[in-house]
Amino acid sequence: MTNNLDLAQRRARLTPEQRQRLAQRLQAAGKVAQQTFVIPRRLANERVYLSYAQQRHWFLWQLDPHSNAYHLGSTLRLAGQLNKQALEKSFQILLARHESLRTVFRANAQGLPEQIIEPAGRFKLTVTDLRDVPTALRTSRVREEAIRIHTTPFDLTQGPLLRVVLLQVEPEEHYLVVVMHHIISDAWSNRIIIDEFAACYRAHCEGQQAVIPPLSIQYADYANWQRNWLEAGEKARQLAYWRSQLGETHPVLQLPTDHPRPSTSNYRAAHYDFILPSSLIERLQWQMQTRGMTLFMGLLAGFQALLYRYTGQSEIRVGVPVANRHRVETENLVGCLVNTQVLCNRIDGRMPLERLLEQTRDAALGAQAYQDLPFEQLVEALQPERNLNLNPLFQVMFNHLREDYRALGQLPGLTVEEYAFDEQGAQFELSLDTVERPDGRVEARFTYAAELFELQTIKRMGEHYLRLLDQLAQLTEQPTRCLDDIILLSETEQAQLKAWGINEYRYASAEPVHRLIERQVILRPNATALIFGDTELSYAELNRRANRLAHRLIALGIQPESRVGIAVERSIDMIVGLLAILKAGGAYVPLDPDYPRDRLQYMVTDSGIELLLTQQAIEARIPHPAHGNVLLLDTLDLDDTSDDNPAVTLHDEHLAYIIYTSGSTGQPKGVAVAHHALVEHALIAVEFFKLNSADRMLQFSTINFDGFIEQLFPPLCVGAAIVLRGPVLWDSEAFYQELIAKRITVADLTTAYWFLLVQDFARQGPRDYGALRQIHAGGEAMSPEGIKAWRLAGLSGVALLNTYGPTEAIVTATVADCGGEAQGDQQEPDVSIGKPLPARHIYLLGANLMPVAPGIAGELYIGGELLARGYLNRPGLTAERFVADPFDSQGGRLYRTGDLARWREDGQIEYLGRVDHQVKIRGFRIELGEIETQLLQQPAVREAVVVAKAGPSGTRLVAYVSLHAEHAASSPSTLREALAQSLPDYMLPSAIAVLDNLPLNANGKVDRKRLPEPEFVSEGDYAAPEGEVEQVLANIWVEVLGMGRVGRNDNFFELGGHSLAILQVQQKLHLSLSISVPLRLFFEQPVLKAIATVIREEYMSVSRKAREQSELSEMAELLDILEN
Repeated sequence: MTNNLDLAQRRARLTPEQRQRLAQRLQAAGKVAQQTFVIPRRLANERVYLSYAQQRHWFLWQLDPHSNAYHLGSTLRLAGQLNKQALEKSFQILLARHESLRTVFRANAQGLPEQIIEPAGRFKLTVTDLRDVPTALRTSRVREEAIRIHTTPFDLTQGPLLRVVLLQVEPEEHYLVVVMHHIISDAWSNRIIIDEFAACYRAHCEGQQAVIPPLSIQYADYANWQRNWLEAGEKARQLAYWRSQLGETHPVLQLPTDHPRPSTSNYRAAHYDFILPSSLIERLQWQMQTRGMTLFMGLLAGFQALLYRYTGQSEIRVGVPVANRHRVETENLVGCLVNTQVLCNRIDGRMPLERLLEQTRDAALGAQAYQDLPFEQLVEALQPERNLNLNPLFQVMFNHLREDYRALGQLPGLTVEEYAFDEQGAQFELSLDTVERPDGRVEARFTYAAELFELQTIKRMGEHYLRLLDQLAQLTEQPTRCLDDIILLSETEQAQLKAWGINEYRYASAEPVHRLIERQVILRPNATALIFGDTELSYAELNRRANRLAHRLIALGIQPESRVGIAVERSIDMIVGLLAILKAGGAYVPLDPDYPRDRLQYMVTDSGIELLLTQQAIEARIPHPAHGNVLLLDTLDLDDTSDDNPAVTLHDEHLAYIIYTSGSTGQPKGVAVAHHALVEHALIAVEFFKLNSADRMLQFSTINFDGFIEQLFPPLCVGAAIVLRGPVLWDSEAFYQELIAKRITVADLTTAYWFLLVQDFARQGPRDYGALRQIHAGGEAMSPEGIKAWRLAGLSGVALLNTYGPTEAIVTATVADCGGEAQGDQQEPDVSIGKPLPARHIYLLGANLMPVAPGIAGELYIGGELLARGYLNRPGLTAERFVADPFDSQGGRLYRTGDLARWREDGQIEYLGRVDHQVKIRGFRIELGEIETQLLQQPAVREAVVVAKAGPSGTRLVAYVSLHAEHAASSPSTLREALAQSLPDYMLPSAIAVLDNLPLNANGKVDRKRLPEPEFVSEGDYAAPEGEVEQVLANIWVEVLGMGRVGRNDNFFELGGHSLAILQVQQKLHLSLSISVPLRLFFEQPVLKAIATVIREEYMSVSRKAREQSELSEMAELLDILEN
């Protein structure tokens, strides 16, 4: 043993290069170098640097000195006769025995922290007497005191970092509060402290000396040995393994949360405890043993499977603490030896559970063989994207422990029980701890960020975890079962989703829509049907003109399933033409005269129209059908044609219209809709519009937009009037004038147009809106900022509906009544798209076509009877988007919308964005709509849209905005700074382009194709540092980072900087400029010139004043000496 110790000490004095050569020679000789030597004791007066685990805690503490997220400890209730002298003596022995419990930390002149071990014998037990507190208040007072003691921040430079307080409430009732900072202890150490404390207390009470085996080393010895051993080559060997496991890209796990993530991550920890049933544990353990696995591996596999099902991400990384006590010298050592490993599982939904377990086992065994590489070294080597609010490399933690606190039950004369309270910061958004008790019980606890999750969500997560474990425990019975085959939802949950998502109510009609309009002609022939400018048309006249044209179409061969193109300017002819086509039995195909001729040609050819209705002024712009007639509505003579309603027999499934929408192939696709779907939706719209014959509804949309259908047929079905706007899109003032003059009661607008409108109305302030009683907005996500403007405009008394639906599901599938939001009592940041309309079935499904739980993002599928036939002439695309309904035994269909949404707890649907509009930047998945929402909340911004564009270093975000007139001077940099207050850096646009107005298409939606190319600041060009501060800072970066040169535009982290390097820069700045800057500055302003600016403006002036004040004081002192 002596020889080994001598060898170890001699080895410790070798240089890193010499140690590495020695290790290589020993390994070449077939020996395991790290087991050859015992850990040596350090030499007297030898400097003690921090272990790698301590370095991370030192950094985290400097980043946020007031955080209590890394406080360890508990409160124990002691009932019975307590020996206070024995209690104090026991802790004195513990502190004398374990140097780590009396260690503090300070930086040396080079900016590197060192361990400072304080002398033993200073511990005094603090006793707080609460016996004078009224009995009724004692319980609350104990809780207050325990929380105060536990949450009071530690000063790592001063200590003590162990806090022991005894609260006395009765002669035989005490509460012992013990708190330590994680930098001096860990969970394994807690067990050592409990066992040794119990032994000392028991021995002292019995008048004996506690017999505890002596320690061969102290924690400081371990810290020095660890650094030397890793630098000798072991670090490189283990790092190679972890590089191969984790790769070059490091995805961020993005759990769905109940509340938006704030710009800072100082979360309060909340807990949910549950028991793993003993029968489940027995079966799971048996399954694991047959596969050469441990219970830990099975519990971890279940957790990773749960995270996959909740996020849909294929690469699941979980942080797992490892005790790091595999050397005999460290088994009974108190200190922060724990290491954190990143266990990665690449999961596919069709992966058999057997394969999932195999991957978990292989990862766990590999990690065990390479457990010595400190997590901090792994982060430094892999250089993941840095963000103050995210833990690097993993974002959730799993910890499996075996706890045995039976020693506390053996304290003479005392009954001991734990006193729990939850007042601590959360280290992660979500952690799962499982604990094996001596009696075989396995308990589980979810610790979660209370600001992000509701308790109900975490409870549901626990139930789903148990369901997954149960399937793993049945693996022998179902060896080929796949992860996506597992039904997570209980029968109660499935019934709830069905109640929310399926609206069985029907408005079935045996007649097509034009027949319902003909009924209104009989009921109110002289009532106004159309208003266009100064022209009004009665129901009788509208019907007469439509009938005459229909008879002409019939004479030209139009019949059921015939397709008729209609390309006309906004006019009464447009309405007459549409009705005539339907009356003749044909299906209308709207052709916008403003479309490019090539696009129109494709639509004419693809739809196979047999006849074209157009007008003389635009005929030359419209491609004609190859084999069909062309009628000019404004010159057509129909005087000799019958006025009677045509008697054409139509079947429910006969085609009513074909609307072309944009397609991913570059050519538009025709959505074909049958008569039964058109008429039933018209009747449904009458109901949610609350239309009656006294209404006047604005016809706003263009003929080629499906909203046109909803603005035309429902009002005509109940005898209401339609106000048809002209060809020019109204500005807000024209809209208001027409609203008053035409006595419009109901308006259906695109969301983009509505948003501009209400913002302009809000600037005018509350005023009279005439007969207006209801507005609907649809087509894009409705923003909370728009709701705010709605209130400011004085429109709270007008009903506001947020409508959602694709063309393939007949205009509108869900509706949200925004009355609560409009009144200002809605606290949610996002406006929902509501609940399904009659005859609609809404499902939010995962990749496995199984329903997702509330709060989890899923693709929105629409079922029921009101779906389009499919895409004209596109059977492949139809089969891809219109899929068999797995929940309908009658052979129904579902339409895949491509939209992401989730269920709220109240059964409302929250729209999250497009599946194909997600972008990934630097490992982060980003919904562009979130950035748009934040832009629109800036006072200067009137309109905003964000797009992703390819750049030289990957995808970049570009924002396009228009500004309010009174904020025209606002700059992109100002907006970016404002965004930085609420968005993480990876969501900040690389460029913000300010436009006079965002380009809108004819339907009032933002036309992304017409957005100009942005101007990016050139990247990679070297710019020399300017001024004293920039030059000093650049020189320090060169020295610390080992760079050849550093420019004023360089980013600290892009040059390879990391958290430990910041500490050295910080110290060298102090030595060079006599200033001390916070660590956070490097994260908030990582570019050299930005850091230099802050230093000059906020720190140099203070430092200079201090020096001037010091010089004046010295001068005054000198004068006093001379005078005396």
